[in-house]
Amino acid sequence: MSGPYRLGVDVGGTHTDLVLLNVADGSIEIEKVSSTPANPALGVLEGVNRFIAQGKKPDAIEFFAHGTTITTNALLEMRGAKVGMMITRGYRAIQEIQQQARDGNPFDYFFQRPTPLAPQSQTFEAGGRIDFEGNELAPLDEDDVRAAARSLKAKEVSSIAVVYLFSYMNPSHERRTREIILEEWPEAHVSLSSDVLPRIREWARMSTTLLNAYLEPVLVHYIGDLSDGLDDGGVKTQQRFLMQSNGGVMPFKATVAGAKTVHTLFSGPAAGAQAAAYLAAEDAKKGLVTLDMGGTSCDIAFIEGGAPLEVTEGEIARRRLDVPALDLTTISAGGGSIAWIDGGGLLAVGPQSAGADPGPVCYGKGGENPTVTDADIACGFLNPDYFLGGAQSLDVPASLKALKTKVGAPLGMTALDAAAGIRRIVDMRMADEVRIFGAKRGVDPQEFTLLPFGGAGAVHAAPVAEELGMTRILVPPRPGAFSALGLLCTDVVHDYIRSELRPLDQVPPDHAEEIFRELEERGRQELKSEGMDPAGATFARELDMRYTGQGYELRVGLDGIGDAGGLDDAALAEARDRFDGIHARIHGHAAKEKPAEVVSYRVRARVAVPKYEPVVEQNVAQAPAPGAARKGSRDVWFTSDTATETAIWDRNALPVGAMLEGPAIVEQLDSTIVVPDGWHAHVDGSMNLILTREL
Repeated sequence: MSGPYRLGVDVGGTHTDLVLLNVADGSIEIEKVSSTPANPALGVLEGVNRFIAQGKKPDAIEFFAHGTTITTNALLEMRGAKVGMMITRGYRAIQEIQQQARDGNPFDYFFQRPTPLAPQSQTFEAGGRIDFEGNELAPLDEDDVRAAARSLKAKEVSSIAVVYLFSYMNPSHERRTREIILEEWPEAHVSLSSDVLPRIREWARMSTTLLNAYLEPVLVHYIGDLSDGLDDGGVKTQQRFLMQSNGGVMPFKATVAGAKTVHTLFSGPAAGAQAAAYLAAEDAKKGLVTLDMGGTSCDIAFIEGGAPLEVTEGEIARRRLDVPALDLTTISAGGGSIAWIDGGGLLAVGPQSAGADPGPVCYGKGGENPTVTDADIACGFLNPDYFLGGAQSLDVPASLKALKTKVGAPLGMTALDAAAGIRRIVDMRMADEVRIFGAKRGVDPQEFTLLPFGGAGAVHAAPVAEELGMTRILVPPRPGAFSALGLLCTDVVHDYIRSELRPLDQVPPDHAEEIFRELEERGRQELKSEGMDPAGATFARELDMRYTGQGYELRVGLDGIGDAGGLDDAALAEARDRFDGIHARIHGHAAKEKPAEVVSYRVRARVAVPKYEPVVEQNVAQAPAPGAARKGSRDVWFTSDTATETAIWDRNALPVGAMLEGPAIVEQLDSTIVVPDGWHAHVDGSMNLILTREL
């Protein structure tokens, strides 16, 4: 068939994964190319060109969705723009003081905060004042703004954050400031806190706006390069989307319009969690732990009740970021994580990574330091002649030599001992992170199913599950490209918020209704400007609520409340009851006798887009795997002292219902699945490989 096609692209630290969906027959094709860290767009375009070289018509690609780490990497490597800031007169020290709290070890006498994104020399004050109710106490001093814009231009600042007191109640001063800056300097990028995060708490709002200003030029430049490359390659569709941290996508146009860059900082890992919730829906209702182990890191998420857990406050690279995001944690445990000897003479793994260039030693691209992938291939878990389906051969002797030279010899052990030690360390680190992550959220991993993906996830899933006491693993049909597939399993999503602190019993229902409708209208206008049909949008409302005197709030969904005629007194009373219930569930108690207050109003706009629909076989009869699927056997070192002859299976040849007994290794283009002794595996009706064991 000749399409039409929908394309999902996920850029990882080592490989860029592309999934092409043929809308006509529901079939999908996968391409994996080496990532190009210097300019990630080049790797994306190479993958697209491979599909075109196979005869796919570029103008038949009607939908393009992209998950990226471009902003995350720019922040981690401090490669963002030169930033200036405008702030209310008398408050320029907020960036230095922050919240006074400090992260890390409280007894660290050498503690230092991260380098300010807008140093004091690039921070300017402006006269004018808005009060906490949104009233103008003093007009904006436009001369201050104009002088600051000229000074910042002279300093070659390219992006400016504007953060005035109480602008979330009245954004007029910030908007006029932007107008003046652009009059003086039309090329400047301007981020307004009233657009980026119109919510209470000065430091959270400032930090999030600074991050947006720091990264917006990077993202806009990247999107421009990528769009030009797609145009030049004949991919003319304007349905081009970028994955957001909240699990939805937004059009490329939204990033160029501004104030949305910070919503991409967890773009990459969010796609995999969204795919798990959508493609493993039944298991997601019961509980899933996702383990996305790629080339440089491992991302972990919990899914309960059919949806990934979500947060609205967080940190990245020790910087405050308060936007809706899937609740994820990341550790440096990827296939490219480098093994080394620390100052105490102990074996360590990561956080350094060989990445895509030069990559692990076995890639033969100049890498000298052994990695997790080198340990995997030395132990026999990977097939050196079938990496990426045979597209790349791996150099086993080079891995063994590096393991012996860099790790084994200094520690007085063999290369296989070193490889086994590396695997043990990285497996335990992942298990420990899952355990800690779950404990913080009141989740017991033993009751959940482990869903590994990424190129290395299924290689390490079983020992992680064993350490956690988990008995069930679900490996999706295409684990190595699962995040890219997730980009074809989500909707366009935009989040809006407005803070207005007021006791609940003093909130007129019609006033609350007016705020929600204003946010919804803003959503409709933005969707229209992005080329989306606002008539097809749905809107979900939430209130941020707390007991009077508390320093934190909880999100209270209003689904089913006031849907028909709008909010009334009964609706707000029901919202209070829901808040009490949520507080009791999360904190173990509720103070129903105490007054509550509304802190913020939230609206989530969602526009459904066509999704990948997997074919599910309902009648599954389990039987031993056919002999035609067996590729042979090879020695595998599950322990460093004994080699076990292990059956090797071709996953593409395993039919629905096929059963395997461990030890076994299942190979496919994009990943390898390890089934240790004591585990059983079978193919379910969705072509997932289900691994189980009895305690």
